Amino acid sequence: MKRHMKKSLALGIVAVTAACGGDGGPSASNDPFCQQVQPRVAAFMERARAENPTPSDPRYGGTVVVGSIGEIADGMNSAVSTDYSSTQHQQFVNLMSLINYDDQVNARPYLAESWELSPDGRSITFHIRQDIYWHDGERTDAHDVAFTYEVVTDPLTAFPNAAFWDHYVKGPEGVEIIDDFTIRIQLEPHAEFLDPFRTVGILPEHLLGDVHHQELAQHPFGEQCPVGNGPFVFVEHRAQDRWVFEANPAFPAALGGRPFVDRYVYRIIPEQTTLLTELLTENVDVYLAPRPDQAQDILDEPNLQLLAYTFRNYIFVGWNSRRPQLADPRVRRAITMATNREEIVQATLLGYGRVAQSSVPPFHWAYEQESVPVLEYDPDAARALLDEAGWRDRDGDGVRESADGTRLSFSIKYNTGNQQRQDVAEIMQSQLAQVGVEARPQVVEWATLLQQINTPELRDFDGVVMGWVTEFKLTDMDLFHSARIDQPYAWSGTQNPELDRLLEVLSLTVDREEAKTLWQEYQAVLVEEQPYTFFYFPDRLDGVNRRVQGVVMDARGEWVNIKDWHLDPASR
Repeated sequence: MKRHMKKSLALGIVAVTAACGGDGGPSASNDPFCQQVQPRVAAFMERARAENPTPSDPRYGGTVVVGSIGEIADGMNSAVSTDYSSTQHQQFVNLMSLINYDDQVNARPYLAESWELSPDGRSITFHIRQDIYWHDGERTDAHDVAFTYEVVTDPLTAFPNAAFWDHYVKGPEGVEIIDDFTIRIQLEPHAEFLDPFRTVGILPEHLLGDVHHQELAQHPFGEQCPVGNGPFVFVEHRAQDRWVFEANPAFPAALGGRPFVDRYVYRIIPEQTTLLTELLTENVDVYLAPRPDQAQDILDEPNLQLLAYTFRNYIFVGWNSRRPQLADPRVRRAITMATNREEIVQATLLGYGRVAQSSVPPFHWAYEQESVPVLEYDPDAARALLDEAGWRDRDGDGVRESADGTRLSFSIKYNTGNQQRQDVAEIMQSQLAQVGVEARPQVVEWATLLQQINTPELRDFDGVVMGWVTEFKLTDMDLFHSARIDQPYAWSGTQNPELDRLLEVLSLTVDREEAKTLWQEYQAVLVEEQPYTFFYFPDRLDGVNRRVQGVVMDARGEWVNIKDWHLDPASR
């Protein structure tokens, strides 16, 4: 799609010699794309600061530092992101989505100032704000939205959450630009149809419109020099160390204007003991997702607060059913039955969570704990099930074998620096050995692990301890539907016609009371299939220095109102 001609608010494409990497400028990159866009961002920001001086309100100023164990994998590239922290930064920090949710999970305008659904429910028209500018000075408009829609619905892009668009008309045929700030998208009526537009950050068509969709995943835009339109401007990325953003002085007053803090730093510290020390010594202001056993240390410090809330995630071990040891659902059920999940929850969460039986989290309207079948801890029943499936200890070495001599042995991978997931893998190793199953914990760096499990041609894992953050539009299509077996999130590779049928019906069931019954049926089949050993729904914990004020964190995410965070002036 070719870009329509439009003028920049600031200096347009000019010969700018401002240095990169200094205070308020983007970090230097040798990539030709970055060398073109970075001076334009620097020039626009200089102009915007001159035209929008910082208000005299004492809340403005200072730097907030957030610490986490993992990289922002995939950066600001919303077309290919598979990482929770990436999508959060795209929604609330560097990019903008069309809508977002209030604290009651009601849709509200953001990049789109309004929208309306057609009477027949088969098209939705978005009216785009006219005061949003990309950080290089180009105005954001309907052409950017159309470009993003075409990208994420194109199979060549390999957008990881393909189920978002199952009931939308994909590609150019599904989107119509009415004028520069009005766009219409075609769909068929279905459940929670607005939610994808909360999740996906809009991308700049004037910068990426000529890039082949299958090449977007490797484009330097994502991690080297992203150009957003949100409240924070990208400054610098040092791989496995930090991301740096600064306040966008051109963010519109109607949306609250520029953020209060001058600069926001996201630090990668892949060891949780070190992260706690950094929080206690005030080298980071926010420690994301501390371990439950660290909660009391945070509570004991008067200058810190511990935020604890019901969240959208669950922890599980995903089983790669493509492996012969894990192909039989009886084996997978036996593994779950031989694992004392309640013991693991108590040992690792210290009361900050509950055992999970399925993928429906407690925050969701479809959650009814009493109605879900339970695989209780029962080692004897697990042994009997493994016998039935043909796995017996045939040579007396303590590990079961199949009739052809294949050992019931597999690795369980987890990511570097995550003590809880390490605990899960190691406790499973001990408990499964008691029923003749050999599990081998294996630690892998986070970005490498994502590549190993998400690459359809690779799938280099047997079992993997992971967390899954659900969207408010709850669907497991990309996880468990047979048609998605070659998509990034089809980790288990299981194929079950009844799961397929229920997933398809659920996606079209608008009435929630009717859907609740279907969700119960679905979860019963899921427990039998056991593509995952569902472990627990943890409460989300975050440690925050009290000098950072105005912080809201809830099921929508940690960064939901980062634009409104401000520092106690006396603490700067």
